[in-house]
Parts: sequence; structure tokens; C-alpha cells
Amino acid sequence: MELLPAIEIESPKDTAVNASVIWLHGLGADGNDFAPIIPQLNLPGEYGIRFIFPHAPSIPVSINNGHVMPAWYDIKMTDIEKHVDEEQLRQSAARVHEFIDREIERGVDSKRIIIAGFSQGGAVSYEAGLTYPKPLAGIMALSTYFATADNIEINPAQNTIPILIGHGSLDSVVPEALGRKSLATLQNLGFVPEYNSYQMEHSLCPQEISEIASWITRVLT
Repeated sequence: MELLPAIEIESPKDTAVNASVIWLHGLGADGNDFAPIIPQLNLPGEYGIRFIFPHAPSIPVSINNGHVMPAWYDIKMTDIEKHVDEEQLRQSAARVHEFIDREIERGVDSKRIIIAGFSQGGAVSYEAGLTYPKPLAGIMALSTYFATADNIEINPAQNTIPILIGHGSLDSVVPEALGRKSLATLQNLGFVPEYNSYQMEHSLCPQEISEIASWITRVLT
């Protein structure tokens, strides 16, 4: 199967790529959504990171009156956590696995690959990261929820994977209670996530961007 279209941003050309961040956008957006953040992360050039921002396919979305838009899966009712199309979500996770496989083929060790996602993309990141059969560097889940928590088949390769969760306390799209529920679920499964709350809505803020940069630096060091 062909890879989904994606934007790629690499470190300066005189630095060999040896790490990758695959970053999934939210509902109705595309891969351009988070690409402008990369300069703000101000990561050391010698880290040799390739950022990949895939574009979700366009599909009808039930909660938006069936309008066709970029989406990783359908959401059938406004109770977003409980009414997602899990088959589509898992299909999207499989497409993320294809990107991971390609990065490994391009010479990046799986232990230096981070899976990141915002909102809908974060729900896919949980599924994709926790089910991949080789150890990954980490999962970054931003303003999101653990949609497949009840029936995910976690691969033992991910038993100690670092997980960063960030959420806005004023988020009316994905209430912070869902982020904290994800934290509790992961802790019950034996993971030790890092959780950060920010006084913001469904977005990113400068403090979160700074803490994302610190976390990426730690897990890739």
C-alpha cells in the first residue's frame, strides 16, 4: 500500500538523519497544521531529526453532518470518546506503522522514532505506538483521549515506552477530564506517563511547545 501523502522537514543537510517524529494532525486539519512549530522547538541541529506530518484521507464525518473532511476516523456522536469508528482508527494506526517501517528502512533505529498526535491524531498515536512490534522512543499525546483503551492489544515491546500527555484545562472540544482519564488508564496498565496541564483551549501554547522540546530532547538523548 502506498504511504499517505506527508510533509517532511529535516535537520540541516550537513547533519545525518538519525531520529524521526511522526506527527498526526487533528480532525479537519492536515499535515501543514503543526509544521510551523518546528522552528519554535529550537532543537539542536546535531540531533538529526526528520519530522513527518502525514495528511489524513478525506472521509464523511458524522458529527459534522456527514461533510467530507480530513479525518483519521469517523466520530458518530458528540460523546467523542465512546462513539468512534474503531475499525477506521486501527486502519489509520496501520498507516502510521507503514511510516515507521519506512523510517527503519531509511536507517533510523526504531528506538529513535517518536509517534505524536493532536486530538484525533493523538487517539491514533496511542493505538499505533502501543501496538508496534519494535521498541519506539516515545508517544506524545496532545489534547486527546485513549479511544481504544478497552480493547487495545499492547505489544510487549512498548512496556516501558515514555509517554507525554499535554492538555488544556479550558478545552471544550476534548475536555481535560479525558486527558486525565487516559493518564489513569495508562498508569493502571503499568506505564509512567508525564502529564502537563495548561490554561488554554484546544490548542498548543508557548509553555507546552517548550516542554515538548525538552521531552523530545530527553527521550532522544
